[in-house]
Amino acid sequence: MNTVQNLPVNPNATPEARALLDQIYQMSWHPLWAGQHNTPAQMSEYSDQAAEITGKYPMLWGQDFGFHADDMDGIIFRQGVMDEAKRQHAAGSVITLMWHTVRPTEEEPGTFKDNVCGKVTDAEWDDLLTPGTEIYERWVRQTDVIAGFLTQLKEAQIPVLWRPYHEMNGDWFWWGKRGGPAGYAALYKQMYERFVHVHHLDNLLWVWNANAPAPHIFAYPECYPGHERVDVLATDVYRGEFTQSHYDDLVTLAEGRPVALGEVGELPTPAVLDKQPLWVWFMVWTKHLTNANMPEAVREIYSDPRVLTRP
Repeated sequence: MNTVQNLPVNPNATPEARALLDQIYQMSWHPLWAGQHNTPAQMSEYSDQAAEITGKYPMLWGQDFGFHADDMDGIIFRQGVMDEAKRQHAAGSVITLMWHTVRPTEEEPGTFKDNVCGKVTDAEWDDLLTPGTEIYERWVRQTDVIAGFLTQLKEAQIPVLWRPYHEMNGDWFWWGKRGGPAGYAALYKQMYERFVHVHHLDNLLWVWNANAPAPHIFAYPECYPGHERVDVLATDVYRGEFTQSHYDDLVTLAEGRPVALGEVGELPTPAVLDKQPLWVWFMVWTKHLTNANMPEAVREIYSDPRVLTRP
């Protein structure tokens, strides 16, 4: 078990993953990474746009394995995303990946509304966690496809900040708002076990990425899988509501582990960083870069001496 000694939760983590986590720990109370998420079809368009606005390239490059047939979240772009991840890493970017996955009750591809944001019954959830059932075996097949792509990055010695099944304390995704040990935490652990012990994806650092709490959203601890499988704790904040209590609650849950802004719409301001100094990165979600932020605000935070961009 990690005892907050800058050690990855996976004891077999690659040297590159260990070095990345050590770098992240060193940034607590120090500078944080600027990050930008992109869509599979557009590859690095939004990261490039951030550089055009600020004259600086974001350090953190975010991408998704997608779920749709061929739109901006198309699964047909997965190999291209891996190739671009290699190029970005070679240029000095830190890579973070996620997966908006369809329900394991059906095959991919699917749509965001009907499949990613669909529902699974309690009985289907139990089957998902039960080896040998049809739903479990479909989950295995779909998950193994993603493991195959991640293996390419392992073979290229590229560490990845992996944040599976994000915003789980909300109820909008099929994996969401299932508290307790048999809820989301069990699904997260199931993926961890398969990726680490079956596929030996030792290049991954595990990012547990919740959503900022609200009256209709669980508090962080309800869906937390435990320190033994989490390297970094993150939360998503949209509409610029960087509530101090939400930050304090995540820091408390982390017990010395790094905390990050997994996704933001509006960027944090220098004043927010003054009050919330432990964030180790922020990552703007795709077109929110310009839809939710004025160019002056983007330039202001990118120019803050606490914010690190790509060399």
